[in-house]
Amino acid sequence: MAKEKKLVESITSMEEDFAQWYTDVVKKAELTDYTSVKGCMVIKPAGYAIWENIQKELDRRFKEVGVENVYLPMFIPESLLQKEKDHVEGFAPEVAWVTQGGLEPLQERMCVRPTSETLFCDFYKNDIHSYRDLPKVYNQWCSVVRWEKTTRPFLRSREFLWQEGHTAHATAEEAEERTIQMLNVYADFCEEVLAIPVIKGRKTDKEKFAGAEATYTIESLMHDGKALQSGTSHNFGDGFAKAFEIQYADKDNTLKYVHQTSWGMTTRMIGAIIMVHGDNSGLKLPPRIAPTQVMVIPIRQQQEGVLDKANEVKNALAASGLRVKLDDSEKSPGWKFSEQEMRGIPVRVELGPKDIEAGTAVIVRRDTREKITASIDELPVKIAEVLEQMQSDMLERAREHRDTHTYIATENEEFKKIADEKPGFIKAMWCGCQECEDAIKEEAGVTSRCMPFAQEKLADTCIWCGRPAKHMVYWGKAY
Repeated sequence: MAKEKKLVESITSMEEDFAQWYTDVVKKAELTDYTSVKGCMVIKPAGYAIWENIQKELDRRFKEVGVENVYLPMFIPESLLQKEKDHVEGFAPEVAWVTQGGLEPLQERMCVRPTSETLFCDFYKNDIHSYRDLPKVYNQWCSVVRWEKTTRPFLRSREFLWQEGHTAHATAEEAEERTIQMLNVYADFCEEVLAIPVIKGRKTDKEKFAGAEATYTIESLMHDGKALQSGTSHNFGDGFAKAFEIQYADKDNTLKYVHQTSWGMTTRMIGAIIMVHGDNSGLKLPPRIAPTQVMVIPIRQQQEGVLDKANEVKNALAASGLRVKLDDSEKSPGWKFSEQEMRGIPVRVELGPKDIEAGTAVIVRRDTREKITASIDELPVKIAEVLEQMQSDMLERAREHRDTHTYIATENEEFKKIADEKPGFIKAMWCGCQECEDAIKEEAGVTSRCMPFAQEKLADTCIWCGRPAKHMVYWGKAY
């Protein structure tokens, strides 16, 4: 019992120190490890398996809307990066440079890709000639490097994994339609698979992607009341096309510039899963993203027939399409229970001699710890039902948490008081002026998260300056 107690005690309570709780969960669930490369992480099998499921599900959704995968180099010549002024200025502080190849200095230094807009543009200018070549709807799965000063596993590291979509279209209307379409793909994925509710909206000009005409975002709320930008989709208009001379001959035989988009989601979504759903016992994985959905745990497994029956149950569950493992290690059942909870496996099946004699097993939900006795023969159907209910319940609990931590402010002092005392989203009106946005960040300590598509008129005037309001904005502290 002492060892079992120690396993859970080694996680700092989230109420005591949320940042340390997060780090403890990441380490104890063996999702990542530290490396000799400062600011970078090893993604261990348990963490990478979650990313593989994210990749698999997102990639399927991408292909359903006509996306094709490609791969471009990881190095970008400096002259190429310099072609789009706003873009290079936006990324300059985070760029890592390669200045030597082998024993010789490079004639032109190259950056390790922080993002691939310039490379895609260089590719498109040679690949697109006619309206018949459009649209180009490409995506690549890769790693990128951004030289962050402060790092935290999954949330912010100098190298991270992501996908980046880059498309080219004949018209502004087609580009805008694709930009919103991909944002909706992200939103549906987060809610349907990760059980994370999101707010969809547009970033302010101050917060938009460097070089974009418009940036759209999905914002989610973590358990500690901080926001996390969970996916973005950018409409570039024809700005990059003009900088890189990406033109096509239209049906009327005139040369026109293409209109482009870009959109991405990263391994920080694993951090989001941890911070939205986790508790003081560890991870709590939504069933649809969990690498292992069911852990079969035999009780008194040394008794004759117990392990045989446990293997039979495991094989029956696997045959029904569930992702299942059997813990037949020599650890005590209590330790196994704690470990299963620590790793966030959605359901465990407890099976002992008395259960076998009765022809039943005990199903235990990770999210509520509810125990359900079911016939062994009916386990595949029953567990599938439990997992679906659990997926739905986790989304609703996350939505309820977000909604109860979303506040409305209609005057300045109220806004500052909420920002100071109540972690969460604040909905308030804004005049559209960057001076006010800067002042709010400086004095209230919150940033604009997005101007939601679902606009509300909470007041006639800006929360900060009192001038006529143009937008309702979600504000908050963020990762």
